[in-house]
Amino acid sequence: MAKPEDGTVSLSNARIVLPDGVRDGALHIAGGTIAAGPGSGEVIDLAGRHVVPGFVDMHVHGGAGASYQLGNPDEARRAASFHLAHGTTTTMASLVTGDTDELAGAVEGLAGLAADGVIAGIHLEGPYLARSRCGAHDPALLRDPDPAEFRRLVRLGRGHLRMITLAPELPGALDLVREAVDAGVIAAVGHTDGTGEAARAAFDAGARVATHLFNAMRPLHHREGGPVAAALNDPRVTVELINDGVHVEPAVARLVFAAAPRVALITDAMAAAGMGDGDYRLGVMDVEVRDGRAVLAGGTSIAGSTITMADAFRRAVADVGLPIERAAEAASLTPARALGIDARVGSLEPGKDADLVVLDDDLRVDWVMRRGRRV
Repeated sequence: MAKPEDGTVSLSNARIVLPDGVRDGALHIAGGTIAAGPGSGEVIDLAGRHVVPGFVDMHVHGGAGASYQLGNPDEARRAASFHLAHGTTTTMASLVTGDTDELAGAVEGLAGLAADGVIAGIHLEGPYLARSRCGAHDPALLRDPDPAEFRRLVRLGRGHLRMITLAPELPGALDLVREAVDAGVIAAVGHTDGTGEAARAAFDAGARVATHLFNAMRPLHHREGGPVAAALNDPRVTVELINDGVHVEPAVARLVFAAAPRVALITDAMAAAGMGDGDYRLGVMDVEVRDGRAVLAGGTSIAGSTITMADAFRRAVADVGLPIERAAEAASLTPARALGIDARVGSLEPGKDADLVVLDDDLRVDWVMRRGRRV
């Protein structure tokens, strides 16, 4: 395949998945971006295969036996490369709760990879979470919002700390939401035992994401809708959904898509993604993977997933019953919008990065292109 700086590439006989439907024809690439018309370079016949935008995973902890947690560049590259091979062309490296120095070291290490374009940024999932909804986070390390700690992490992130998940009912949480917004960091509501009123207050303060809806949060109740109803009813809020059939069953996922056209599919994948059953770590927590399901060792609490975005996308079509263009939107454009990068990625439109996934007849990944280069 021609290098983007050397010429152009046209993908002919393609089924191009766009936000408003599927168009049969050719997709043109020049200089690493999608072009409006053909050039004089190589032509690849896709024989009627679907082309979808490269997946955007705004919440992932690792894969291929590697984790982002310590900020180790080699491990982080291995995890990002694994997910790239499965269609994730934009990755937000997520960190679970750790002590101050561990998080500082990880943020500092990952900031360099973000500057190099290996990852799109860093997501702090914690440490300002509710102990009663800790999920796979060590409750002993959870703490109330600490502005000084947060400012240190922002400084070490050098502009690449992009999102923080926190429980809005904690003391000082709303002030931290406002500070995050002022610092250019997306605030997300999650791991919360707060009421709907608490979630709405956070959204009014500037929070714009609900972290893995339903999971590790007060459940929906018909007399008190809690954070779930607050997020679904607020058009400003993007709701993350772990579409692995374990965290949320397909019937509930269908309700979420019917309720809100702002669903971002995520993996929340940990190091075991792409690996076999066995024993793993998520932060300081021991995790057992059995039959592809990750739980805290000796217990039943789910500890992230073992899927890829390709799995989440395919399940959205096959199990949830979405049209392919809506599944692609949830896997690409919606998370790109949530991260504020949709001018560059998230859909197959001229001028955007040539990030794309070619699928076979079963909607499985055939091959991947990132910024005009086949990977």
